[in-house]
Amino acid sequence: MMAHFSYVRPRSLKEAIGHLAENGARVHAGGTDLLGCLRDQVFDVRKVVSISGLSAMRGVEQVAGGGLRIGALTTIAEISEHPLIRKHYTALAQGASEVASPQLRNQGTLGGNLCQKPRCWYYRGEFHCMRKGGDVCYAAGGENQFHCIFGSGGRCFIVHPSDTAPALSALDAQVEITGPGGLRTMPVENFHVHPEDDVLRETWLERGEIVTAVRLPAPQASLKSTYRKIRARRAWDFALAGAALALELDGDRVVDGRVVLSGAAPVPWRSLLVEDTIRGKTLDDRTIDAAADAVVKGARPLAKNKYKLPLFRGMIQEELRRIHQSAGADG
Repeated sequence: MMAHFSYVRPRSLKEAIGHLAENGARVHAGGTDLLGCLRDQVFDVRKVVSISGLSAMRGVEQVAGGGLRIGALTTIAEISEHPLIRKHYTALAQGASEVASPQLRNQGTLGGNLCQKPRCWYYRGEFHCMRKGGDVCYAAGGENQFHCIFGSGGRCFIVHPSDTAPALSALDAQVEITGPGGLRTMPVENFHVHPEDDVLRETWLERGEIVTAVRLPAPQASLKSTYRKIRARRAWDFALAGAALALELDGDRVVDGRVVLSGAAPVPWRSLLVEDTIRGKTLDDRTIDAAADAVVKGARPLAKNKYKLPLFRGMIQEELRRIHQSAGADG
C-alpha cells in the first residue's frame, strides 16, 4: 500500500526549493521512477513536490561559446530527436533513444534519468539491504546476474541504470544544481556517489537541491561519439552492458577520448584503462584488441554475471571498429 503524503505544485523554482528542504519531501518531474519507488515503498515520503509546471526548466538552447544548455525537465524523447544533439552529440541522442519504451521516453525527463534510483530487486523488494541502512548486500551471494563487475567497494553491487549519464560523462558535460545555497555546477562524471563513499546515496545532491540543467561544451569538429547498449532480446530493458565513447580523431588516430561504461558499476564507470590504451594510437586491429582486453581488466564479476566480461570485450571491439570505419569514410 502506498504511503499517505501531501502534494504541492510550486509556481517557481524558489518555492520548490523551499518545499524540498523539508524532511521527507521528494521531487516529482516526469514521475516514471518516483511512482514505482512509492509503490514499492523504497523510501519514506511525506510530501511530493511537483516541478512539472516549471516551464523555464524545459528545452534545449545554445549558449555563448557554442555549447548547449538542456533543461532538466526536457523529456528523453525531445533529447533523442533534437537536431543539434543528433548532429553534434551523437552519443547522447543514441543513449536517450535507448531509454525504456517510447511511452516512458515521452514522459521521463533528463533530470530524472540522471537521478533515478537503483533497479536491484533486493533494494526494490522487502529486504533491509545495506543501501536501505542494513548491514548486508543480498546480491553479493544471491541472484546477481544483472549486478556490477566494477566499483562495488565490497558494499553494494548495484549497476547505475541511466543511459544518458554515461553519454553525458563521456561528452564532458556539467550538471547545474540549484538549492538553498544558490547555483552550483559539477561534472556529470562526479555527480554520482560510489558505495565506498556513501552507500546510502546515489548522487551528491543535498536536501533542497534540484538538478536544473545540464551543460554540454562546444562541439569539436574532430569528435566522434557513440553509445551502445546490450540488453536481453533487445527488449525495453536496462543495460546488461553498455558504453559511451567520445573520441577526438586526427584521421584514424585517437588524439584523446573518454570511454564510460553502463551496466558495469554502481556509477557510470569511466574506463581509464581503455582511454590510455587507445590515446595517441591508430585504431588498427592490435589497438582495438588491446582496448578490448583493457575494458575488463580489474573486473570482479560475481557468481552469475561473468558473462558480462565477453560482452564488454566484444562491444568495445565493435564500437571502435565502427568509429574507425566512420573516420575513414569521412576522410
